[in-house]
This record gives sequence, structure tokens and C-alpha cells, in this order.
Amino acid sequence: MVAAAAVADRVVRNLRRLDGPPRIPGLDLARGLAVIGMLAAHLFTLPEIDWAEPATWGGIAGGRSSILFATLAGVSISIVTAGPRAPRAPARWLAWRAVVLWVVGIALILTGVPVYVILPAYAILFAAAIPFVRVRTATLWIWAVAVALVVPWLLPPIEAAPFWDTAPGEAVFLLTGWAYPAPLWLAFLLAGMAVGRLELARAGVLWAMAGVGLTLAAIAEALAVLVSAPEDDYLGLVWRASEHSGGILEVWGSGGFAIAIIALCVLVCRTVLRAVVLPIRTLGAMPLTAYSAQIIVWAVWSFVALGTTSDLFGFRALNPFWPMTLGIIAACLVWALLLGRGPLERLIDRVSRPRADRLAG
Repeated sequence: MVAAAAVADRVVRNLRRLDGPPRIPGLDLARGLAVIGMLAAHLFTLPEIDWAEPATWGGIAGGRSSILFATLAGVSISIVTAGPRAPRAPARWLAWRAVVLWVVGIALILTGVPVYVILPAYAILFAAAIPFVRVRTATLWIWAVAVALVVPWLLPPIEAAPFWDTAPGEAVFLLTGWAYPAPLWLAFLLAGMAVGRLELARAGVLWAMAGVGLTLAAIAEALAVLVSAPEDDYLGLVWRASEHSGGILEVWGSGGFAIAIIALCVLVCRTVLRAVVLPIRTLGAMPLTAYSAQIIVWAVWSFVALGTTSDLFGFRALNPFWPMTLGIIAACLVWALLLGRGPLERLIDRVSRPRADRLAG
């Protein structure tokens, strides 16, 4: 009886941690959806979206999930560095987190699982955020817009360089996470940092975010249909809307979509639905653990079943999405209720916060 009471007390405490300030439940929901979307992008061959064909709508996870993930990183940076538990040295805190994320990312790459691991790019973005922690919100928006307008014009010649076809180029591609090019993805991070400065407790602000985000996404989709350009010339490469293309329409459309999803998730979690989506919220409360778990489970399962970790289509043929996704959600739910913070989230905080605060003291 004593043990059962202790477990029940722990569950109640952890539920309060997930529901109460300073945590914003809707952000956990958005992160959870981003993780599920990335699982779908990895484990399915997603169709190209045709809005007239509902059967293709699952393709919305392609590209957009990782952009949502990056935007949420910016939101979290603003909330953590300005909150009551903010590290005394936010720049050093970000730098240490960048180091740990990069190391974890390289470890996941070494499993040989055939996905573009986002964590090295994520680490670079955390480091790139350092100069922007103390700037004004309006300046963050200006920088985000500038990057989103300018960098798509620079990427095509950079990515066409012969360097990428060399062994050093392939190494740089993996070590920097260039599948998610940091110079461009800085736009999503900075937009997220600006969003994190908004009054997310106000319904009016959230509805405005959702409206602006969905409008940007709709305009980008419409322009992609109405103003087509061949992707074999420079202007076509700049204009692209396809996933992971780095084109202007993808940046603005998927960026707007990410902002809208964040706002809608926060609004949903202001209602009784907050309890219904608890399993997804616990997934989003430990996104680094969940993301890493899918790579590790994939590597073990693929090696046992196929004798290799690198056979993408062979592994997809095993229909792993539902067992992996439901298994990871269930594991995160149990862990969050019984043990609290995710293991990798706890590790990265222990590594980064004490060092940043000690160096600041």
C-alpha cells in the first residue's frame, strides 16, 4: 500500500509538471506532432501532396515536420532564456547544448540508419542563436524575414559546387546536417524565437498567429500551382515549394504552417482536449529522447531482421511505423508519469546548465 501510494503521488506530481507553469502544454503537443511527422517521413514513402486528392494528404509530414521542429527550438530558446529558471549565462548554456546535440547526432549517424539526422544541424542552430538571445523581438522578425528572402537565392550555387561530390564534401554534409542547411534554417529558428516572445497566454495572439501562418501557407501553395517554374534552371530552384528544396515557397509556406500549428496546439491545450492528447504531449516533452529512440530501435530491428542497418526500403517493407510510433509514445507516457523528464533531456540539462552557471559565477 505504501509503495502504491508513493507511485500515485509521483504520477500526480509529474502530471502537474506537464500541465502547469512554466511549461506550456500546447508546445509539448506541437513537438509531439513534429516527432510523429518525422517518424512518418522516415518510415513511409510519402506521396506528393495533391490537395484535390485526400489520399495524398499524408505527404504533409514531408519536410514540414522537421521545419516545425526547428521553429519550436526557437520558441523554447526564448522561453528558457527569459524564464524564472533562466541560466545565468544563456550564451554558454546554448553553446554547451550545441556540443551535446552534435555529439548525440554523430552517434546516431554512426548507426548507419539511412536517414538524414537533424541533430548536427540543430546543434549549429543553437550555436547560431547565441548573438540573438538579447536582441529585440522586432529585430528577430527582421532577421528571420531577411534570411528567408535572401538565402534561397544563395543555396543553388552552393549546393551545385563539385565539393559535395568529394569524400570531404560528403563528410561535411553529414557532420553539419546539410540536408537541413543551417544558413537557411536559421530563419525558422529566429521566427520561433520571436514567437516565443509573444504573449502566448492570450487567445487573441494565438488566433492571429494561426491566421497569419495559414495565410502564408495557402499563398505559397497557390503560387506553387499558379506560377510554376522549371526546376532545372536557377530561378526554378529558387522558387521551389517541394520538401527539403530550400526554395522561397517552401520556406514561407512551411514556415507559416509551423507557426500556425504551434498556435493551434496551444489553443487546443487550453480546452479539455489537453487531457485527451496527453500521450502525444509526453512524447513532445522528451523529443530528443524520442527522436534518438527511433534511430536506435530502427538500427536494432533492421540488423536483426535484415542483417544490415542501411536498407531503407527493406526496412520500410516491414511496416514499422505503427509499432515504432505507438511503442515510443507508450514508453514516453510511462516514463513521463513515473520518472519525469526524459533521460536525454535530463542529461543535456545537467551537462549544459551547471557549466554555464559556474562559468558565469
